[in-house]
Amino acid sequence: MDVTITPSRVAGRARAPPSKSYTHRAILAAGYASETTVRDALWSADTEATAHAVSLFGGSVDRDEDTLEITGFDGQPGVPADVIDCENSGTTMRLVTAAAALADGTTVLTGDESLRSRPQGPLLEAIADLGGEAESTRGNGQAPLVVTGPISGDEVSIPGDVSSQYITALLMAGAVTEDGLEIELETELKSAPYVDITLEVLDDFGVAAEQTERGFAVAGGQRYEPAGGEYRVPGDFSSISYLLAAGAIAGDDGVRIEGARPSAQGDTAIVEIVSAMGADVDWDREAGTIDVAAGDLEGIEVSVEDTPDLLPTIATLGAVADGDTRIVDAEHVRYKETDRVSAMAEELGTLGVETTEEQASLTVHGGESTLEGAAVDGRGDHRIVMALALAGLVADGETTIAGAEHVDVSFPTFFDVLEELGVALERDD
Repeated sequence: MDVTITPSRVAGRARAPPSKSYTHRAILAAGYASETTVRDALWSADTEATAHAVSLFGGSVDRDEDTLEITGFDGQPGVPADVIDCENSGTTMRLVTAAAALADGTTVLTGDESLRSRPQGPLLEAIADLGGEAESTRGNGQAPLVVTGPISGDEVSIPGDVSSQYITALLMAGAVTEDGLEIELETELKSAPYVDITLEVLDDFGVAAEQTERGFAVAGGQRYEPAGGEYRVPGDFSSISYLLAAGAIAGDDGVRIEGARPSAQGDTAIVEIVSAMGADVDWDREAGTIDVAAGDLEGIEVSVEDTPDLLPTIATLGAVADGDTRIVDAEHVRYKETDRVSAMAEELGTLGVETTEEQASLTVHGGESTLEGAAVDGRGDHRIVMALALAGLVADGETTIAGAEHVDVSFPTFFDVLEELGVALERDD
């Protein structure tokens, strides 16, 4: 699907979608449990892939709008009768690979072309170190993967600078092993707030895990049992970033964002980033609302070491801001659904924006650029699509984004919400 954005101002109210990161973890945690109701869940292409995996392991997921009734496999995943297709979801593949290592038999996992290019090697090595068998069919550390269990709990070491999802996957699986798991980090942990999310979800499901001097640890023999058999998913700050940025660059009369209650999400940093760049921002944490209005934006330096999903949003803000916006500590952002550093540099370049790309940074020269509408490519990446749509709000002329349907991964109603805020757009299926 192509979406064409006509320059527009935004105003009104918008509600944040539920968190994708929390929903993934909640669905799998409910899979490890017996019976769980997950409320306010995000039902998207990615989270549906995780739900499908739970079903293949022997559970079931019944959906009624944003409520999921999940019958789990009670800590013991069965051997799937079919290949687990993780579609485009890296979170699904990492979390489910560790779950597969608990099954007494062989599981095969694959995904789409993009997912089959993403690194899984460190997690495969960890599973092998724990007594399982795990290999890439192409011998390159990438899917398709073949995993044979069961593993037993013990000690394992793993790099922390490739993906925090490896640690999340091992912690969730380690809780139901007999001996538990101690994880030693070989390198500094990147995207640490995502592990904080995991620890928060585990605690809500009655599972004790902790950070240690060397890494993380989780005791074995635990049961996943949320209080009252229910879990409620918070709003998603990765998605909120696009609404905040829309208000910051085109919200003359202000935008109110609802569903923005505090949580362990590192992407809450976007509130401070937008404010530091010069937008008028007021976050009422108790009410869970953020009011944002456009201001004269100035470029700043931002580290995305712990917030990789924010890079596309910050890059677009930088294209509108005066001066340079330098995004640093960004090398790991190259290993997402696409190389988001190069993708944003190239697509913003198509829109007339000057950038300087280095291996671990992206500098957007907003003061030297004039945004001009053009045809751009969303690169099959939901975050690239949404960031380019923001640029279209203030570009000179129409901006047409190819592959816009990929917003279904995390924010299926994104373009509907933009229209409700006053954005003029056309969809071409």
